[in-house]
Amino acid sequence: MRNLTGVTGLSSPISVRSQVRPGDVKDKIEAAFKRSEELDAQWVSVQARDGKVTLKGNVHSWTEKDEAEQAAWAAPGVAEVENLLTVTT
Repeated sequence: MRNLTGVTGLSSPISVRSQVRPGDVKDKIEAAFKRSEELDAQWVSVQARDGKVTLKGNVHSWTEKDEAEQAAWAAPGVAEVENLLTVTT
């Protein structure tokens, strides 16, 4: 932009939002589970819809439960995580 007399600033109300498909969110979370050394996600199911992720199933420790939730939050497009995982020993 060139210097224009009387112009003190410029703003643009345009924002860019990526459209993330629920299947992509689920796939990314499940891939993160597989990469994690702390999490045995064999009995964990992931549901994703409209930015909300629900985790259901069983894990062996509170650490695994927390790791699963952190992986869900880290996926693009996630606005809410409902962690319904049960810790079983």
